[in-house]
Amino acid sequence: MFSSGKVVELFYDDVDKTVCAVLILCFKVLCRYKNARNIDLKFKPAFLTGVIYGSGNQPAVVNPSKLIYMVSDLKLASEYFGVPMFRPSKLSEKDSLNAMRFVTAVAEKGIEGDTLERVSRELWTRKWRTHQDITQPASLTDAGLKAGLSANEVEEILTLSTSQPIKDKLKSVTEETLEYKCFGFPFIVCHVNGKAKVFFGSDRFELMAHK
Repeated sequence: MFSSGKVVELFYDDVDKTVCAVLILCFKVLCRYKNARNIDLKFKPAFLTGVIYGSGNQPAVVNPSKLIYMVSDLKLASEYFGVPMFRPSKLSEKDSLNAMRFVTAVAEKGIEGDTLERVSRELWTRKWRTHQDITQPASLTDAGLKAGLSANEVEEILTLSTSQPIKDKLKSVTEETLEYKCFGFPFIVCHVNGKAKVFFGSDRFELMAHK
């Protein structure tokens, strides 16, 4: 899986507003193998709603057939990858905006690598497994602390996350995905020999390894 030294960019949102939690599976599988396969994995927080509407795509919730398939597919993928998850009882298009600004602020503070990964995991756990809020400062604070950030770091990040530079940064990364013709998440860009190869979904790992 993957040749040594490949740069892999994962564009993601901490909460997919449909049932397409395959994003979580993709995130965890890439994290699982990044060290074993010597992947230079770069996390690129973006805003899914902006991608959906910017690309002209439609959420699965407006297509009953697609929604039914995705629920079944998620169950099978969850079992296969050994990543248990449960669909939240309520989903909102705005659920991820504050969370993604928070994650973007973590990245902009230079707290990347394992910490950025842990923050993202905590937010997913709150939404997809324990059905907790991720929109309010208290919830983001709890997630940050559980991810290993200090109380002072969380306070600084919360303040930064409401600033215009962070809002602009999240918007620019979201627009970057659209330049790659992205239409949803998980969206992966593999940089190989100076060329960018794009992949959508959590079932394209064999094709990534092939390229």
